Amino acid sequence: MTTHSYEQLARDFREGHIDRRELMKRATALGMSATALGWILIHGHVPATLAAQEGTPAATVSDRLMTVSSEQASTWTRNFNPLLPEGSSNRWPTIDGIYERLFIYTQINAEIVPWLATEWSFNEDNTVLTFKTRENVLWSDGTPFTANDVAYTFNIFMENEAIPGNGGAVIAPFLESIEATDDTTVVFTFLQPYTIGLYDIGGQMIVPQHIFSEAGDLVTFTNENPVATGPFTEVVRFEPQIWELHRNPNYWQEGKPHFQGLHIPAYPTNDAVNLATINGENDWAANFIPDIEQTYVAQDPEHFHYWFPATGADVHLYLNTTVAPFDNVDVRKAISMAINRDQIVEIAMYGYTHPADTTGLSDAFETIKDEEAANAGWATYDVDAANEMLDAAGLAMDGDVRVMEDGTPLEFELNVVSGWSDWVQACEIMSQNLSDIGMRVTVQPYEQATWQTNVQNGDFTMSIGWSSQGATVFNFYRGVMSSTTWREIGESAGENWHRFQLEETDTLLDQFAATSDPAEQQAIAVELQRLYAEHAPAIPLFPGPQWGQYNTMRFEGFPNEENPYALLSTYSDEALLVLNTVTAKE
Repeated sequence: MTTHSYEQLARDFREGHIDRRELMKRATALGMSATALGWILIHGHVPATLAAQEGTPAATVSDRLMTVSSEQASTWTRNFNPLLPEGSSNRWPTIDGIYERLFIYTQINAEIVPWLATEWSFNEDNTVLTFKTRENVLWSDGTPFTANDVAYTFNIFMENEAIPGNGGAVIAPFLESIEATDDTTVVFTFLQPYTIGLYDIGGQMIVPQHIFSEAGDLVTFTNENPVATGPFTEVVRFEPQIWELHRNPNYWQEGKPHFQGLHIPAYPTNDAVNLATINGENDWAANFIPDIEQTYVAQDPEHFHYWFPATGADVHLYLNTTVAPFDNVDVRKAISMAINRDQIVEIAMYGYTHPADTTGLSDAFETIKDEEAANAGWATYDVDAANEMLDAAGLAMDGDVRVMEDGTPLEFELNVVSGWSDWVQACEIMSQNLSDIGMRVTVQPYEQATWQTNVQNGDFTMSIGWSSQGATVFNFYRGVMSSTTWREIGESAGENWHRFQLEETDTLLDQFAATSDPAEQQAIAVELQRLYAEHAPAIPLFPGPQWGQYNTMRFEGFPNEENPYALLSTYSDEALLVLNTVTAKE
């Protein structure tokens, strides 16, 4: 059945052409799920993502394994703890594949898809948020999933600040209590109105109380044999160079996933991944491929495809603001002005994106950008102006390098993930650029796990890295300049690696979260943009292209520009939708 059929049914009900009885009759005839029907009854429409899944014909389960590349490593470490930040030591797809969320926010469609929760609502003053959890869901060991698991998961963050999670840690300071009032109801009580907390709560991976409550130290718990609610939970093979993850025998979505499991080789570099992808070995990957039309698609135009929407969060140059002279806003702005973003975009990124502006926001927020904030000037390439600013900051030239007042030369390492060839080349360009303003910058590659640990602990001076993004501008500005995400050096931080905080940011974020009025939120968003433009907490380089390649020789049903039910990137929060939609070809 087509997505159009669901849209028409929803429209007929919304406009009063049919009543509830007729709606339910037609929904049954169309084979519509209870989830989709519930959305029409409550909201008057079916999200495009959900409609796309509803419209996919039922598929038999294949015994085929999908070969996927999402991480880069020389050897695999067996860790499936979803309470650790994504991309750290836990293996993909621990988040959004093994473990699941209460709901999935689809960035590409700006819609929420119910998942482990079926509905939710705030009270009148936005201080109490109540979720109804899905019934008849089992953990992969056969134990029933209940609202108690949700309450337990969030109480972990209330009791242990060292556990970052992927939403739980940032919401914890705003919560007074979390309580499961029955097996399908969990109530979040806030210390103050906090509407934006919906997304943090909805996005946190939920863990089983009966397993994690017996696990001891959850910071060091590696969870080698995961018990979860996701489509893939069974680790049937784990070796240093390759591992396999098979279907959940008790998955709550009947008939899904449509294939047996995932086959995940270790690739130490981008080049190694790309060679395997170009040779047709990978079914799904999310990597930078230079000149992709010629190097990949042209090898097999019938089966090799890609989709790189430039809507990902801005990639930044992070300067550790606890280290002089990066604590000086004028120095940060001067460094930014010395960077040739056009050169980075054209050479390192092959024109897949464009230079960032001084809001720090990606193209996902193009319609709400403030012109004044976007044109603050310090993202414009101007070496002469940069040198003048550094002179004024008291960083005098000593030969070909500048020195601080105590004579310490401006010599720093610039950290990057080894093998991420696009980022490595971007860093090499920045190193050359910064020599023009008297800085000696050495590009220092690390394996991804080491790099991730270093930036999260604040153990660096300069590093390239991604930023945060969510349904609103709130997530980005909280992640880049709020005390909520600020941590002491040595403490793990899922965001705010550069250790920057402003009291004004916290005030504006509180105001943003206290209102559900879109006009008020937009006015506050403008103030946040201007605050970022004034203080330059980090240096935006370019909006992140959301890499995704797929090979249809063995599997089909991947999202693309013509069928954008989710982002294609394996590292996207929407990967769970892809894993539940793709089918094996006969």
